[in-house]
Amino acid sequence: MPRNYKWHVVAMLWWIAFFNYADRQAIFSVFPLLEKEFALDPVWLGLLGSSFAWVYGLSAPFAGAIVDRVRRKSAILGGLHAWSIVCMATALSRNFSALIFFRGAEGLGETFYFPASMSLLSDYHGQETRSRALGFHQTSVYIGTIAGGFFAGLIGQRYGWRWSFIVFGGLGILLGVALNKWLIEPKREVVVSQTQATGFLNPTALLLMGAFLCANFVALVLLSWMPAFLYKKFGLSLAASGLTATIYVQLASMAGSPLGGWLADTMRRKMPSGRMLVQAVGLICGAPFVVLCGWTRSVGLLIVALTAWGLFKGIYDANIFAAIFDVVPPEARGKAAGLMNMVGWLGGGAAPLAVGYVATLTSLSTAIMLAASVYVIGSLLLGVAVIRTQSKA
Repeated sequence: MPRNYKWHVVAMLWWIAFFNYADRQAIFSVFPLLEKEFALDPVWLGLLGSSFAWVYGLSAPFAGAIVDRVRRKSAILGGLHAWSIVCMATALSRNFSALIFFRGAEGLGETFYFPASMSLLSDYHGQETRSRALGFHQTSVYIGTIAGGFFAGLIGQRYGWRWSFIVFGGLGILLGVALNKWLIEPKREVVVSQTQATGFLNPTALLLMGAFLCANFVALVLLSWMPAFLYKKFGLSLAASGLTATIYVQLASMAGSPLGGWLADTMRRKMPSGRMLVQAVGLICGAPFVVLCGWTRSVGLLIVALTAWGLFKGIYDANIFAAIFDVVPPEARGKAAGLMNMVGWLGGGAAPLAVGYVATLTSLSTAIMLAASVYVIGSLLLGVAVIRTQSKA
């Protein structure tokens, strides 16, 4: 293998994660088209958004347990082919039931990726570079979200919403074929550090999972409802609302994620809870800008709020898995990542439905502002995890 192959692996997985998020984001930019064709109200649209998250979350522990027992390369590429085929098949939907079915099936296919990829990358990258590697990998999530939001809206308004899914799914299949030759399965790490507990269901790990639930709840508010919010409140086109809802947040997160990775690797050398502390700062600093997004009537202030929200979101996101891998044994990384995804996506996955319901009682602006309180709860959970970890150091 080349000397820097561990960074080549990050680059290859970057493209798979790109499609992992582009495929799941595409549907939100065509909500207005689905609303019109299938006569859906906000609650039904919210249920459509939540169905992916719930299936994704429910199947995550199962996926994580499998990942710890099989070649992670097979789980990664097999999952890519599976969800890409389902993405293309979504275009066959002729009623709301079919949409729900394909949306859930895509969640099942995608749930294998992150437990497998995070475990694989953590065997290539030890404590010195882990947060930076996972932070750089995380930037693919933001670019994929932008691409999914913008191009799905653009293709949808020109050729119909079905072609959005055909294009993204087809490209994912081609990527899997191309990477099959170059991705190499590493030897699994077996050394346990001083801060890692003997079991992966320890209190600190559970606190980190609870914080991820809170962070993912707010993230799904942004991903699922911001395009429709901009379309209705500011009168933007489908393509413009899909792009505006994603580009400022995601580009800012692209800056925040490497920054958060560097800060976390630095802090981890100084204190065992360094990664968790960086995450806590990211959530508490992002909360005021979530409020500003829902409150403002100025496009300029909205862009500032989305940008700041994205920056602090990226700082948190860079360490989602790196932090929990500090407190679980290496052989349980897949299970830990799977359980974390279950907690985060089952709880956080309620966000599209919850926001849709609150919007029918008040307004979409109010629903978005209320999401900031969930960020505050997440930061408090991380604070407790920091205290626990330091007390055991």
